[in-house]
Amino acid sequence: MNPTADNSQGPDRDFIESIVKMIVEKPDEVVVTRSVDEMGVLITLQVSKEDMGKIIGKSGQTAKSLRVLLRVIGSKNNARVNLRIVEPEGAEQK
Repeated sequence: MNPTADNSQGPDRDFIESIVKMIVEKPDEVVVTRSVDEMGVLITLQVSKEDMGKIIGKSGQTAKSLRVLLRVIGSKNNARVNLRIVEPEGAEQK
């Protein structure tokens, strides 16, 4: 891996950001970060508390679908890509 390469950008990060912004009510509050380590690529997603349900989806189906699509993008580039959805501050625990 090239240590001078910018690992914070990539087609996987751009994909998640564009899809999520189309789903949520508050696209300006979407924050997507990307990091790379020996385990692969980690995409971290933060959305507003009100939009969390839309990202998770019924029985977690939306989140699962996003993860499957990221794996497809990753396999195209021989990379393991994972998605982490960050619980918003002040969110209710069920």
